[in-house]
Amino acid sequence: MPRFAANLSMLFTEQDFLTRFKAAADAGFSGVEYLFPYDFSSVEIKAQLDAHGLTQVLFNLPAGDWAKGERGIACHPDRVEEFRAGVDLAIAYAQVLGNTQINCLAGIRPEGFDAAFLEQTFVDNLRYAAGKLEALGIRLVMEAINTRDIPGFYLNTTAQALSIRQQVGSANLFLQYDIYHMQIMEGDLARTLSAHLAAINHVQLADNPGRHEPGTGEINYRFLFEHLDRIGYQGWVGCEYKPLTSTDAGLGWLQTHNAI
Repeated sequence: MPRFAANLSMLFTEQDFLTRFKAAADAGFSGVEYLFPYDFSSVEIKAQLDAHGLTQVLFNLPAGDWAKGERGIACHPDRVEEFRAGVDLAIAYAQVLGNTQINCLAGIRPEGFDAAFLEQTFVDNLRYAAGKLEALGIRLVMEAINTRDIPGFYLNTTAQALSIRQQVGSANLFLQYDIYHMQIMEGDLARTLSAHLAAINHVQLADNPGRHEPGTGEINYRFLFEHLDRIGYQGWVGCEYKPLTSTDAGLGWLQTHNAI
């Protein structure tokens, strides 16, 4: 079975952030991920990882003003310097926390720029970030997100992500394959994972509809977990779902799906 990481931006949110690490370990998770670490010091977070024997799996590059609805700035031509400063900040955190991958959110398409300029900006920013991270042994991943949850998000499908990856031309750029988002946008999950395994460095999950825990929707997660084993996936699976009721009440899927 794959290794599962609790997404602390979605799970155990009944508790303050720094206490979620213990809750994740107590629930049987061996790794954690979350949207951003930047509201806390890297030293505070590292202390929680060490205290509870957890691996820091992933977090995102700074993504603009999240509270105001921004969902990344990597495709924004007028914010390149801000993006590059964010790369440096993420590196500083990763070097303390020990994670070997960072996710880049493309962002919502800004108005007033033509499509070619947006694409070139995204490609250039990814090339810059991939190079800076590669020098430190950190992989860069990018995530396609469905247009229903985030209308106007720039990166939407596996095919688009693969095309962008080819244009970037870096051996240090990979896909973060979110099963929930890709079920909505394209389906064909097992075949896509098999066909593009070499390009996928991280997987995330939630069921559909509702974005709740496995077993609450249409996706056959028992099959997909076994499929990831069969095709030799070696990375983490981030549990980025909204509990149907509470986090603790919804954790039964870990046993019923033989996840831990």
